[in-house]
Amino acid sequence: MKKVKVATGIYWIDAPEAGLFIQCGCPADSVKHLIKKGLIRTESRNGVTFETGPNAILLSDLPLQNERFSNLSEFPILQMFYRQGLIIPGHPNNTGVKPILLGIEDQVQSQAEYIFRGNYGLVSREELLEAGMTEAEAETALRMKRWFAFGRFRSTEDLLDLRPVGSEPMEIRGGLCIQRTGVNRYTFTLGKERIDIDLNLKPGEEYEAPFNLGFHCISRDYFSVIHSGEGDGWDPDRPCMASIICFQGKFYLIDAGPNLIHALRSLGISINEIEGMFHTHAHDDHFNGLTALMRSDHKVKYFAVPWVRFSVAKKLSALLKVPESRFEELFEIHDLRVNDWNDIGGFEVMPIPSPHPVETTIFRFRSAVDDGYTSYAHLADIASFAVLDSMVTEDPGKPGMDRQEIQLVKKRYLEPADLKKIDIGGGMIHGSAKDFEGDLSKILLLSHTNRPLTQEEQTIGSSARFGSVNVLIPSDRDYTKGLAFHYFQMIFPGVPIPELELLLRCPMVTLNPGTTLLRKGEKNDGIYLILSGILEYVLEEQKGRHLLFAGAMIGELSGIFGTETQGTFRALSFIQALKIPTSQYLSFLDRNGIMEETKSEISRRQFLHHTWLLGEALSCPVRSRIASKMEPLEVPRGAALPSEVLSILEEGEATLYFGEESMESIGPMEFFGEEAVLRTRNRTFSALADSPCKVWTIPPEVLVDIPVVMWKLLETHERRKRLLQYLGD
Repeated sequence: MKKVKVATGIYWIDAPEAGLFIQCGCPADSVKHLIKKGLIRTESRNGVTFETGPNAILLSDLPLQNERFSNLSEFPILQMFYRQGLIIPGHPNNTGVKPILLGIEDQVQSQAEYIFRGNYGLVSREELLEAGMTEAEAETALRMKRWFAFGRFRSTEDLLDLRPVGSEPMEIRGGLCIQRTGVNRYTFTLGKERIDIDLNLKPGEEYEAPFNLGFHCISRDYFSVIHSGEGDGWDPDRPCMASIICFQGKFYLIDAGPNLIHALRSLGISINEIEGMFHTHAHDDHFNGLTALMRSDHKVKYFAVPWVRFSVAKKLSALLKVPESRFEELFEIHDLRVNDWNDIGGFEVMPIPSPHPVETTIFRFRSAVDDGYTSYAHLADIASFAVLDSMVTEDPGKPGMDRQEIQLVKKRYLEPADLKKIDIGGGMIHGSAKDFEGDLSKILLLSHTNRPLTQEEQTIGSSARFGSVNVLIPSDRDYTKGLAFHYFQMIFPGVPIPELELLLRCPMVTLNPGTTLLRKGEKNDGIYLILSGILEYVLEEQKGRHLLFAGAMIGELSGIFGTETQGTFRALSFIQALKIPTSQYLSFLDRNGIMEETKSEISRRQFLHHTWLLGEALSCPVRSRIASKMEPLEVPRGAALPSEVLSILEEGEATLYFGEESMESIGPMEFFGEEAVLRTRNRTFSALADSPCKVWTIPPEVLVDIPVVMWKLLETHERRKRLLQYLGD
């Protein structure tokens, strides 16, 4: 046997004697990491070209680690089925032996449902009607989806060998055995050989992106399109097809693919700057970046037609084993009318149905100009005209589509726009450039590939590089000043507008990636209001770091109290900030009679700043709102911490219990009470003080509308349940 570390959280077990090649861990873009490592390569046999790769996957016990999805097996399994040929009739690799999915039982079952939803989306007339379709629309959708499914929807059990793993050794195949030895810890044995696997991420550790995108400084325009992905799920060097619309200085995503945080960081855009997201469909290369949006301090607006939203919610529910309603708690839902123009704060969007195995729409966007409209069309995961023609059937009882429906789809694809981006990925479920030879769009961009454009394709359209921008309507104003004013109004409610405008006269600065704003031990002469980009706050004594996004105030505590900075602030992307001289800031607080109030609040905010739960991603206004609702509590030794609120320890230690069984110890900056905020039906845990504790309590209603906090609480609750399960075993 051989063990290879592929990337953070991904390992490879090579056991050729047993006929097994096991991928351990499958976070986002794991297939691309395997390609880069040479573990997936192209070979030929008997005149058939195919890829090598894994034939088994070991799942993480934890569906979330450090706020990222840990188990995204959809693309690794698609690679096995189609690129290795394990499911293709007549293929030399299709021997009838199913790929294997290994892991604890509930994660194996969770992945089975997630894979099923990824393959088919909504699968019954009842589900489609519940999602808002008419009887006729539901029947048309089911006929179309069954055509892509080769006539019927197959259960995951039909396609994969699902193998739950426990604490006792279990033979996988050919004498290779696996045994679970702890939470996210496994041992493989083959004869006298032994290999241990630990899939746990360390605190602050992130799953890696397979590509380096460099750094870009993006401006805020009236109406522009930022190109944030041109590859597909197999391209190891580029993000999957995606775009970002900037309208009146606000950013809107089109889809959320793998490693979205990495892409946004490269563009100098933080999650807190995302106003909304338009969603085409629920395949992983357009879906699994949703976790990034859940790290915002506000609910990101989610725009999709209802049946796409229903499909997405079911897939997310399967991944995390949470109610489908949880999706609506993490996003601000805005359902769109299909085949109609929907007004989104001044610009318009039209979602148009597109044939695909799961519920899918393409999007057309437009904004008014003097002589009409300027438009952008985003055609992700379309079907080629050859595939569309092969779907035609006049028999309403057979899978497929009517000829008139197919002609309408082609017509909608070819409607011209000032800028149009199309999927030319080919195959059964992607488009072809040659179908757009006569397209009258002013600019045609070809996307969703893992290869360079051919000469023929280059005569039809062009390609976009990551970070390039098409400005459709230029701006005649500085939107960053307006953003600063918005933050000041929330931080200082009641302060007269002329006073806030004095702060706006401070200089705007742009800082390069890697720049240190403030260093630990320094006294700062300026306070920064971050308006764009991502920073890290490094706390050496705690050996940790927190990410800070737009809306953060840097250097406020040390500036007001004249003390040394407690940590180091460093730019991870291009940063735009308003720099306020410390003397001017102190004078502003004094003049407006809010000095003492601000000092009291800052001390509380600084405590929150040093916690994992509330220390990152929160803008200054959001952290101020939490600080204003915090209440101190002294808990004597042996007493219970309150379970109806969130309790964060400032001093002392406590033990978490399940019944009378101790689970884990919690100390300063750690918390108890996530079940109250998550509103779990049955409370599982209690906590008793091991020493006198100073605790800050926060009411649940203050936190429920902050996605990044809810996401961390959900992850913590899952981890604690897994620990309980393991101790029970």
